[in-house]
Amino acid sequence: MKKLVIVAGPTAVGKTAYAVRLAQEAGTEVVSCDSRQFYRELRIGVARPTDEELAAVPHHFIACRSVTEPYNIYDYEHDAMAVVTRLMETHNTVIAVGGSGLYIDALRATPAVLPSPTAELRSMLQQMPLEEKRAQLRLLDPDYYARVDLRNPVRLQRALEVCLTAGRPYSAVIADQQVAPRPFAIEMQVLSMEPAALRERIDRRVDQMMADGLLDEVRSLLPYRHLNTLNTVGYRELFPVLDGHAALDEAVAQIKLNTWHYARKQLTWLKRYQ
Repeated sequence: MKKLVIVAGPTAVGKTAYAVRLAQEAGTEVVSCDSRQFYRELRIGVARPTDEELAAVPHHFIACRSVTEPYNIYDYEHDAMAVVTRLMETHNTVIAVGGSGLYIDALRATPAVLPSPTAELRSMLQQMPLEEKRAQLRLLDPDYYARVDLRNPVRLQRALEVCLTAGRPYSAVIADQQVAPRPFAIEMQVLSMEPAALRERIDRRVDQMMADGLLDEVRSLLPYRHLNTLNTVGYRELFPVLDGHAALDEAVAQIKLNTWHYARKQLTWLKRYQ
């Protein structure tokens, strides 16, 4: 039977290199499910695969869109399944890799069709302060609260819309989705590492990103800073530096800390697969 191998794990654990090795051994190709590596303008701060890794095996969904082009999980599921289906015509195995939990789940099953809120509810939530959104989500859906990026207002907004419209936790609505099984086997390979070692790897990688020119990359993105895509660890901390409102060393320390917090949330999400 044809098989999709999904390599998952927290940021900085070494997923890309491992996926490339698997693809080389199987003579196949790699499908990314990292929701920030889709964008051409983001390179250093999203740890895009190196030129050598991209040359070693064909990759899909790397630098394929602009940050100015809207792209959501439903678009990705449609496009990724078309690619996977095509690849399986000539390969017995396809490798997928990424740390974006929702996009990993989109490969495993069709995303749930979520209830739409009323215009009044959406407007009310849009006006709600971020701290209040967090408090409401913690009360209504503690499971999703534990793994969502609490600094991402779009995801907080959508989860609250579903909770209040469906009268059930967002995580429960997602878990109850009824979909036909994929026409291929799915194998999850979740990479892990001792927390202390992972945090050290994160710190080293952030230092390398800065040495590679992350600050200049962020400077080039100033015209797009209002986009939700740029509300991403490694970018949002450096905009205040360029505004003259924060010191560079403090921002770098904050990137390291926020990346570690993000990795911990990824680990919480990934426990479902272990």
